Amino acid sequence: MKTAVIVFPGSNCDQDMYYAIKDGLGEEVDYVWHAETSLDGYDAVMIPGGFSYGDYLRSGAIARFAGIMPAVVKAAQEGKPVLGVCNGFQILLESGLLPGAMLKNKNLKFICETVNLQVKNNQTQFSSQYDQNEIIRIPIAHGEGNYYCDDATLQELEDQNRIVFTYSGENPNGSRADIAGIINETGNVLGMMPHPERAADALLGSEDGLRLFQSILKHWRESTHAAYTS
Repeated sequence: MKTAVIVFPGSNCDQDMYYAIKDGLGEEVDYVWHAETSLDGYDAVMIPGGFSYGDYLRSGAIARFAGIMPAVVKAAQEGKPVLGVCNGFQILLESGLLPGAMLKNKNLKFICETVNLQVKNNQTQFSSQYDQNEIIRIPIAHGEGNYYCDDATLQELEDQNRIVFTYSGENPNGSRADIAGIINETGNVLGMMPHPERAADALLGSEDGLRLFQSILKHWRESTHAAYTS
């Protein structure tokens, strides 16, 4: 599996993501600068956290117009796995690849801590290596992680089982329905505020995040095998 890690001016979790793929999975990975216009040849796309373009206007609002974004949309439409973490989730929302919006945290302060997440749907290509309803420990670090959507969108997310992760116990940011991560209708685009790449090595205090990347790899291998044998 060859993965692209998109790098914007202000990205600061790109190296963590790169490490999770290269050393955690042992797979091929490249940094791709925001001004590039093609992601051909890549099997998966990762949009890391940080403060793209300084989070001016709104988090992710300027990055949504970067030269690489049409290629990200194309990759998503082709069914390739696209993961957006923290600022990456905000960019996916701004680009329309996922529904909803991000508000400032309910306490209006930046939060940096490790939280409990519940795996609400382990039947996705991002979560198959978890148990259903398992509680995992993943760090968060954001000032605008308060996920919001209207009633109709929330009902749709719930009815279609598109809420993958929720905060368990205390909701740190006020996110609606405790939502921490959602997928698109076709299940190949995941946005989440917690940072699985920061929980991909025992040295970091948790390996719970590594299983998310292992889930992506497992799905890719099975899909590739099926394509060659069909």
